[in-house]
Amino acid sequence: MEPSAAMREYLAEIYRLQEDSPTVSTTSLAERLDVSAPAVPRMLKRLKNAGYVKHVPYQGVELTDRGRAEALQEIRRHRILEVFLVNVMGFNWDEVHEHADALGAGLTQPIAERMAEMAGNPQRCPHGEPIPASNGQLPENNDTCIMNLAVGHKGTFSRVRTHEPEKLKYFASLGVRPDVEFEIVGRAPFNGPMRLRIGPDEIVLGAELTKSLWVT
Repeated sequence: MEPSAAMREYLAEIYRLQEDSPTVSTTSLAERLDVSAPAVPRMLKRLKNAGYVKHVPYQGVELTDRGRAEALQEIRRHRILEVFLVNVMGFNWDEVHEHADALGAGLTQPIAERMAEMAGNPQRCPHGEPIPASNGQLPENNDTCIMNLAVGHKGTFSRVRTHEPEKLKYFASLGVRPDVEFEIVGRAPFNGPMRLRIGPDEIVLGAELTKSLWVT
């Protein structure tokens, strides 16, 4: 059974949520996909019957190997679309996630691969997320959240892990993007604000923003 566009969207979102938690609840899926709570169990039943997810009692669902493979293909198409929208069509990085969601439903694999060629065969999306290879393999990723690091650490931003347009606009205004170098010059205790040096400038970010920044 070939998954529908809606099924592929669910699988990709389950994969993204599993990056932070081994299992995924119906509540978190409903919030991320902006759908009604009753709609989620119906779709999960379809995905389970098709062999894409399995239920973990009292915890939620997780992808099967088959579901993970399909999710990675969907994520590849989505992230290629994001790069194409930025590099070829000139959209800003804060605009592309929703556009890619809307366009992805009808995107075939041959068109996605041609877009990848036109965009320079990118390895990462505009937000720094790795793009799975055409065979479904993910590039090795050894970054960490900046909140795990101490004052004095120097490194490079690798991923900005948010799709919220206002946050992305604010990060861009501060010069916070993938491949930009930084130094942690101050940090308040108990997950307080973090002070960073980016080039000649210093910026201060609270925990709500720093938790979205992943670095090498």
